[in-house]
Amino acid sequence: MGIKQLSIFLENNLGKLAGATSVLAKAQVNIKALSIADTADFGILRVIADDVEKAKAALSGAQWTYRESDVIAVEVGNFPGSLAGVMEVFQDANVNIEYVYSVLEWKPDKAVLLFKLGDAEKGIAALKEHGVTVLETL
Repeated sequence: MGIKQLSIFLENNLGKLAGATSVLAKAQVNIKALSIADTADFGILRVIADDVEKAKAALSGAQWTYRESDVIAVEVGNFPGSLAGVMEVFQDANVNIEYVYSVLEWKPDKAVLLFKLGDAEKGIAALKEHGVTVLETL
């Protein structure tokens, strides 16, 4: 269920982000969405890749630590209030959002947001009940 995301763990040092993205580039993996969060000591690079298996093989081969998880992709209108409407759906359904980030490129009149939810099945059901488009792939 959902879209496979890779969370790559990085030391918060010069060149680590470049190193991780270089490994994927050399393996001919296209990054379709990304987010990075950091602390003083480490960062987490979250990536949606066009070929998850190839990305995992490249990262493992280069000895990068990563975790695979599921996220859901939600298409929303690209206008004020669209995000607030989706947030209300999750709130009304009592679904916790662990984090959210957006896709690098989509359509001029649409945006795509990636959500990591506490209860993905419940969240997807609530979104569909409210007519919100949930994507199977990017």
